[in-house]
Amino acid sequence: MGGLGAPWSWCETCPRGVPAPSLSGRASWWAAPLAAVLVACGGSEDPAQEGRVEPQAQVQPAFVDEGASQKDLEGAWVEKGGDKPPAAPRPVGLALEVENGEGQPLRVRAGGTFYINQIDLRAVVSATSDEGLKTLRTQSDFAGLGWSGVRMEDQEPVLLGNPGAFTRRRYYRNAAWMNVNSFFTVEPVDSRGRLTGLPMLLNVGGEDRRRPGLDSFFVRRLRAIQSTLDCATPNDCTNARKFEEEALVEVRNAYDHARAHTFTLRPETVALRLRWSLKPFAPYVIPVEQEQAPAFSYGFSIDIKALTPPRHDGTYAPGSEITFQLTLKDGDGRPLHPPGSLPTYNEVAAGLNPAGIEYYRAFFDPTTTYYRRKHRERMLMTQIIGPAQNIQPIRNVIALDDFLDPNVDEQVVALPEKPGDVYAQFATLPFANILFRGAFFPEEKLWDRPNTDTWQYKIPANAEPGTYLVTVKGRRVYLGEDRPASRTIEIQVGSKKRTEAKLTTGPCNSCHSDGGELATVLHGNDNRAACAGCHAPLGFELEGPIFVRVHFIHSRSNRVDSPPAQCSSCHLNKAGIQRTSQAACLSCHKSYPDWHVARFGAIDSMYVGRADEKAFEQCTGSCHTQHPGSGL
Repeated sequence: MGGLGAPWSWCETCPRGVPAPSLSGRASWWAAPLAAVLVACGGSEDPAQEGRVEPQAQVQPAFVDEGASQKDLEGAWVEKGGDKPPAAPRPVGLALEVENGEGQPLRVRAGGTFYINQIDLRAVVSATSDEGLKTLRTQSDFAGLGWSGVRMEDQEPVLLGNPGAFTRRRYYRNAAWMNVNSFFTVEPVDSRGRLTGLPMLLNVGGEDRRRPGLDSFFVRRLRAIQSTLDCATPNDCTNARKFEEEALVEVRNAYDHARAHTFTLRPETVALRLRWSLKPFAPYVIPVEQEQAPAFSYGFSIDIKALTPPRHDGTYAPGSEITFQLTLKDGDGRPLHPPGSLPTYNEVAAGLNPAGIEYYRAFFDPTTTYYRRKHRERMLMTQIIGPAQNIQPIRNVIALDDFLDPNVDEQVVALPEKPGDVYAQFATLPFANILFRGAFFPEEKLWDRPNTDTWQYKIPANAEPGTYLVTVKGRRVYLGEDRPASRTIEIQVGSKKRTEAKLTTGPCNSCHSDGGELATVLHGNDNRAACAGCHAPLGFELEGPIFVRVHFIHSRSNRVDSPPAQCSSCHLNKAGIQRTSQAACLSCHKSYPDWHVARFGAIDSMYVGRADEKAFEQCTGSCHTQHPGSGL
């Protein structure tokens, strides 16, 4: 019963130089996971165990803040009496993945210093009849978990499809295993299953509340999904016979205290053994390959420059067409692609791009706001929006046909029709007419076409003077690191005077802190003014606008510090809650009165109420002038 399985013998395999935990340490390590098992199986958790979840003291390599400069590090070293600091390893956050019980192979840089930043577990089964989660609960890798209490919370049709091939997804929560506090341990092991370093204990936390000092991850999402894959229409699945049932565990964005628990893999380490407290006797094994001399460094950054020069005063005239160019770089500033080009879509989709550049992947790994793997969408995208003083949510629905037009590379999402209006354009990279046409018309072989790193934005002739924001956001997956980045530059149009956005919400850092900052989560973008251009409602993804996504996520999460109805937690003034629409109200509420249904139509989208452009129309000004319990 050695190495791989028996919890009572794991310290017997400690490598030389690694002290075995004390008996009290072992008892503490197992007490919390076993309490979680009891609750998941219908028992109760001993309240005396509350707080006994911190790992035992470990000998760790020095933690280096990723934001610290070399000069800062040298200064700190000299103050302590050193002549010259040693080369300090920069900790890298690893992303671990398990699919149907099988750990997905992980390649890392040999000798690197790491922490666990992301864990994704997925169990999936197929079914031929609509029986909810029956097959998943009885025949999947998650079959042995406590499923009592599970219930459907939401459902949503997927608007992309053809007759007989539309998809409907139903989202389930509240199973015992989803709600209980649970834990992961990560154990580096050699080819014989013997430990090559100290185990790391990670606290998944519970569904009921956020505990930054105890939880290891800022984001915690545990749920189950039933997908009906052959609906006749988006809302008619009567004769469907193709079903997929899946359970997901998503934890990511390690808190600062969890990032401090770093480790370095010994040369003999060939795997990471991942134990989950809800399945303590069936650990997952993630094969590890250590690469000695990788071509690139860890880290990810984006540069943007305007190739079209401004006028002599540094401004662009309204009506100008401006060409921009991006450069994707690793942590040492090394470009990840040659100037002028990006890899083909097929190269990236097949994992053949050695630099780790990523493109939109939802064709193969569907994503859903809040409920399913939005961090794995990995869109490379750019936008322009301005002037800054007019920035507001985009409510114009962008049709799929605009994405498929072979003559249109950059989509116009807002134009200034009157003073005070905002202008916005966006472009996916590869362009949408390659990305989406390649999916719908594979015979055109667009996914094999070389891609450019340049694009053009046309400033409207009636553009108001001010500051315009140009943003690129993307994601890089390289040697175990799954990392977002964004970059925003400013250009001046018609005037040298800098203008600023008038944001009506905040402060987000009341909750988004200690490792969950906006600069770390989502797209790695803490400039909230530089969001609305990309986040326009799409005909096949109506939940695009930021106000829809923020309302939806915060109203569904049980880990928000303030009640969702208390608008003053985020909104700064009363006027900020009075631009009402079905999209605004039903992105938070799940229903409205029958007379609303009779007058305005039934709810057919969990995000925006009705699945068309009318969801974003302003409600009458005589209604919804206040919100009960808003605090405003």
